[in-house]
Amino acid sequence: MIPQTFIQDLLNRVDIVDVVGKYVQLKKGGANLMGLCPFHSEKSPSFTVSPAKQFYHCFGCGAHGSAIGFLMEYAGLSYVEAIKDLAQGMGLSVPDERGDGPQRRDGPDVATLTGLMDQAAKYFRDQLKASPVAVEYLKGRGLTGQIAARFGLGYSPDEWNGLQGVFGEGYNGKPVGETGLTIDSDKGTRYDRFRGRVMFPIRSTRGAIIGFGGRVIGAGEPKYLNSPETPLFEKGRELYGLFEARQAIREAGRVLVVEGYMDVVALAQHGVGYAVATLGTACTPAHVQKLTKQTDRIIFCFDGDAAGRRAAWRALENSLSLTSDDKIFSFLFLPPEHDPDTYIREHGREGFESEEGRAKPLSVFLLEQLKAEVDLSVAEGKSGLVKAAQPHLQRISAPGLRLALVKEIANLAEMTAREVEALAEIKHQASFERNVPVRQVRTPVTSLEKQLLWLLARLPALAHDAVVEECKHAIPAESLVRRAIDLIEEKGIDSPPALFEAFRDTEDEPDIGDAVKRALEEEKDDEIVRQEFAYALYIAEIAWCEKRMNELAADIAALRENPDEYRELQARKEALKQRMKSS
Repeated sequence: MIPQTFIQDLLNRVDIVDVVGKYVQLKKGGANLMGLCPFHSEKSPSFTVSPAKQFYHCFGCGAHGSAIGFLMEYAGLSYVEAIKDLAQGMGLSVPDERGDGPQRRDGPDVATLTGLMDQAAKYFRDQLKASPVAVEYLKGRGLTGQIAARFGLGYSPDEWNGLQGVFGEGYNGKPVGETGLTIDSDKGTRYDRFRGRVMFPIRSTRGAIIGFGGRVIGAGEPKYLNSPETPLFEKGRELYGLFEARQAIREAGRVLVVEGYMDVVALAQHGVGYAVATLGTACTPAHVQKLTKQTDRIIFCFDGDAAGRRAAWRALENSLSLTSDDKIFSFLFLPPEHDPDTYIREHGREGFESEEGRAKPLSVFLLEQLKAEVDLSVAEGKSGLVKAAQPHLQRISAPGLRLALVKEIANLAEMTAREVEALAEIKHQASFERNVPVRQVRTPVTSLEKQLLWLLARLPALAHDAVVEECKHAIPAESLVRRAIDLIEEKGIDSPPALFEAFRDTEDEPDIGDAVKRALEEEKDDEIVRQEFAYALYIAEIAWCEKRMNELAADIAALRENPDEYRELQARKEALKQRMKSS
């Protein structure tokens, strides 16, 4: 678990303007900066970034958050990944609760390695311009200079030490070796990994170049060559073209997963910009998880031959544990003589997207494959179907989808759904609900609480003011305001983003988010905010005094036993009114 103190320190070091500005063109608009929202299509800017509050908010679609939240939403990173990404940019390592705090990395840091990759990418681009053979090859594949520039395509000359001219004396150093751009021979010499190949830069979800793919021109093996595993690049987690495709994925509402980077570029050339590719490996659970953060509809596209179907089956198996009832996984098989590159060149965007409409849902593909393994005309085939389905049913995480498949299999096997569940050793639908502890009923947030919350969000230091202790009855122990104050004091929270992140993934996140959004929208001087906070607490404390006095007045016996309490409450009420007038 990452310490809250580290997260707060990180947010204090990071400038959200720099984080957002890498992806959104921002212009000054009063105290804030404005730009076109990256989360929905718009023609007039409604997206604001506050340098003072270190928070972003879109008045059009309601998207809002801190620098951490922006990376999660825009780049599809998890909470921990976003924190690590920001920390890397600051040269910090992320501690856990056992750690001693932020520390500098040993060896070449991420910034050094990505800087070297950028230098190599520029060299490859320059070499492409100087290579008629490479240019003609790309033109022969139907690619224009515009699409080559968009994807940063390049060319690695057929030379053993071409990169030595780029890195100079550093060519033989440790950092260059860690990029995977070179190979060290048994004789102690170093040479370029990529030679005589069209180069495809592989980017992280933030746009940093973390690896390369190289396609040989003409004869030669291997036809495709990828960067090895490095501190920057892990092929089982990365997807080619995801950075370039993000906006198109949002607009299309789907992502197309293909097998080669040439397919991705060719599809983009013809207007299908929402495609990504795995990198010489089967589609992994990490790939699927990354894609589900980008969209609710994933289409796996494979060649229609036996190899394509095997690859599709592996993708299906790796998707089962990541299914949910609000996401759709489907499988598109092209005719055996085609791959996505050749198909779209022959049929165009309209023809390709028409073919997409015939993609098979995960459930259909799964049942087709299972039925092909058995003979349903005999009892053994029916029981064999249930046995073959068992591991797949057990892995499906979407309760609705699993129940529907159980019923389909039961119908095919001429059994009841309960019988299939029993044979497959899965719990029936009534047991799909997670066994969680009974949660106390959450107290609704009142209008006064909302006022106090946005003032706290605007100025978290208010939690330390003397008026909080003075008006302790105004803030009930079970209220969200009390939880916010306690957390601010416990964690030392001193900014709106840190307050928001402290409540992330809790039931209180929506109310805290609303408070922080309002704090961003309303510009007020700190002293005015402090006065309004005290005034609201005085009103609440007076209301509590009156309520308690009414309780005593309604109970004569209690009033006789506690006459001093009634008088003290009355005096306190009057004193608070006087304090309100003087504040």
